[in-house]
Amino acid sequence: KEWLSKGHGVYREIPSERDFFQEVKESKNVVCHFYRDTTFRCQIMDKHLTVLAKKHIETKFLKLNAEKSPFLCERLRIKVIPTLALVKDGKTQDYVVGFTDLGNTDDFTTETLEWRLGCADIINYR
Repeated sequence: KEWLSKGHGVYREIPSERDFFQEVKESKNVVCHFYRDTTFRCQIMDKHLTVLAKKHIETKFLKLNAEKSPFLCERLRIKVIPTLALVKDGKTQDYVVGFTDLGNTDDFTTETLEWRLGCADIINYR
């Protein structure tokens, strides 16, 4: 219940960089997808994250438009879109950059992404 009240269980967009800091402060585990509307691979990532957000309510799943968050992209050294920033206890611990860790293919499975997030200990994965 507490997780759901903090926005867990759904994959949603946050409007600004300022919201990012507030969101990561209130949750232990956060996956934030830095995306661009014009990037096809971001839509692929969205599809998988929507599934995982419902399955792993222990983690908050967010997306933030990289073009609207230049300060954060520079601070987190985000150069490739899509990039997932994996934030634990308010600190960025790991990144999933592009699809390199996911088999370097557009056809990776949700399970592959789930495994990768589990390796980073950002979701409870067995």
